[in-house]
Amino acid sequence: MTVSARKVSIGYGDQLIIKDLSLEIRKGAITTIIGPNGCGKSTLLKTIARVQQPKDGAIYLDGKAIHKEPKKEIAKRMAILPQNPEAPNGLTVRELVSYGRFPHQRGFGRLKKEDKDAVDRALSMTNTLDFAEKPVESLSGGQRQRAWIAMALAQETDLLILDEPTTFLDMAHQLDILKLLKQLNIEEQRTIVMVIHDLNLAARFSDYMIAMNSGTLIAEGTYRDIMTKDTLRKVFDIDAYIVNDPQYHRPVCLTYDTAGDHQEFKRNVSV
Repeated sequence: MTVSARKVSIGYGDQLIIKDLSLEIRKGAITTIIGPNGCGKSTLLKTIARVQQPKDGAIYLDGKAIHKEPKKEIAKRMAILPQNPEAPNGLTVRELVSYGRFPHQRGFGRLKKEDKDAVDRALSMTNTLDFAEKPVESLSGGQRQRAWIAMALAQETDLLILDEPTTFLDMAHQLDILKLLKQLNIEEQRTIVMVIHDLNLAARFSDYMIAMNSGTLIAEGTYRDIMTKDTLRKVFDIDAYIVNDPQYHRPVCLTYDTAGDHQEFKRNVSV
């Protein structure tokens, strides 16, 4: 499955967020989109997932413009986890995960055996079986995020799109979620596209990175292509000090300062 954007312009009302953007999502890879707040990351994800309609250009899935394809057919091929999803009070984890089977059902029929099997597989893959009968609102942040990922997995799509899946999670739970996604990518061959704010986590868990600023594609490439002083300055207007992580052998932003201010900072500290 290949996903590409060709000369896409996206906006809300008269405000244009992204203008004339083209890119391609690599099949079978984990791709992370990075950039400052308000640069268009989430808007791009929503458009790829067919939640947002482009003003110009198109998003293509295997060569077909997705906004011209039936929604249910697209939902069989890609699943999206938005920012801060909410479930109705009293809904159990199993019930939530079963919603992922909707694209595969006709009308409002009951779950068939194949649907129940898909739900059980998703619960097992995300280690959520132990609390499958608990209400979603009773879970911790990390458990809740796993439940939502399980729902996306129950759709049995080749493509997973996640908008800030680690938001509001502590460091340990962030790692748990990202390790789970990496495992799904390797063992299930899922193509994963996500937005992450933490640059070091993005570099550690991504195969490919897309850097944006002000609705424009600044750079794209491997984690080593993007995690450079020059690229991070263009994207975030910072001077970053990049080192190699001795354990995972990935680039790490050790420290940074506002672009052009680090020399002044050194002089003030040394006084």
